[in-house]
Amino acid sequence: MAKVLELPKLSPTMEEGQISAWHKKEGDTIDIDDLLAEVETDKATMEYKSFDRGTLLKILVPAGSVVQLGQPVAIIGAPGEDISNLAGGGGAPAQKQSAPEPQPKGERAPEPAAAAAPSGDAPATAAPPAARGDAVSPPTQPAAPQPSSGGRVKASPYVRKLGRERGLDLSNVAGTGPGGRIVARDLEGLKPAAAAPAPAAPGELAAPEVRPLSMMRKAIARRLTESKQTVPHFYLSIDVDADPLNALREQINADLAATAVEGEKPAKVSFNDLLVKACAIALVRVPECNAQFTSDAILVHRRVDISVAVAVPEGLVTPVVRDVDRKQVLEIAAEVRELAGRAKAKKLRPEEMANGTFSISNLGMYGIDNFGAVINPPEGAILAVGQVRREPVVRGEQVVPGRRMSMTLSCDHRVVDGAVGATFLKVLRQLLEHPTQILIG
Repeated sequence: MAKVLELPKLSPTMEEGQISAWHKKEGDTIDIDDLLAEVETDKATMEYKSFDRGTLLKILVPAGSVVQLGQPVAIIGAPGEDISNLAGGGGAPAQKQSAPEPQPKGERAPEPAAAAAPSGDAPATAAPPAARGDAVSPPTQPAAPQPSSGGRVKASPYVRKLGRERGLDLSNVAGTGPGGRIVARDLEGLKPAAAAPAPAAPGELAAPEVRPLSMMRKAIARRLTESKQTVPHFYLSIDVDADPLNALREQINADLAATAVEGEKPAKVSFNDLLVKACAIALVRVPECNAQFTSDAILVHRRVDISVAVAVPEGLVTPVVRDVDRKQVLEIAAEVRELAGRAKAKKLRPEEMANGTFSISNLGMYGIDNFGAVINPPEGAILAVGQVRREPVVRGEQVVPGRRMSMTLSCDHRVVDGAVGATFLKVLRQLLEHPTQILIG
């Protein structure tokens, strides 16, 4: 018996997804755990695998479509099975048969359309009503739906909203609903016109380029707005002597290069790797910064799981390095590189980006001296790290060349008080300016 496959929940916070690519085509044999499609969620691109066996009889939504949770996306069954009673939805969310939408006052309600063809293609236009008792001959060829031309666009407020969000001109969309009405399934797979914008008339502003929001960008907008509106941020900044840290990093990398197997690329340690380890030690010594706020209590974590911000073309992701306090610097360096590589390839799993206890965001590689980061809820703090700067410094009674690095701790004041945040930064400065403690801590 044929079965409709619906979009499942592929991550804990997923509300909708975009079909990035289908890995099976109509007519292919499907087995349990076969990869059907890749779905872009609010966190990553996830694999949608089959829970059933059968033949893929019809794909209801094309690649590129945004799909709600529970919306039908495909039909599987036995080869040649009749699915005309299932395929009529064309990928739109399942709806009960109901009375037509109310029409604006003074407008004549459209006549109902004829039933959809068994193939699941666009429905035929309604035939003129026959006199009672006369036989109705089937239409010889379904008429293709026509886009609106100059008149009123027939679409519900929901469909108009979808069109605005996706940058679509509904007047050019062929409606397949009753009386030529545009329904949600008519927008699936459509993309905004890429024509060059017309030059603005004198006195008018040029039209902006419309870039529809990706799943990740929607999630970033939602979470960061929530953070700034509900979490009382305050900021503490320090400037540390980075010369000792730089000397240690150069020594470690020189030793790694000298002991590398011939023909293999030697491992390397970055400033950020050392900083991640130093933060883990500081969090163990000042556990009040390794905490989160709840409505009933403050949770002080016994684990040190650090979220490391990674820039990707669609925005920002924060893969989590687990149990950092128990790992050596080389382990941390390898894990951060591996997570960052999979983040840029959109191959991280949702659980690899969840349940961190503290975050680090480093923009030093972009030449930024200092900045304040937005807290990543439910974590209680995030450290923003600037570049290592070459500048004159005072040592004893002399001015000599030196290296400095600026850091700003953003704190959730419901969890971390000023004195607690200052204590954490004092411990972190001590570790960074005497970095052999990072290796033995």
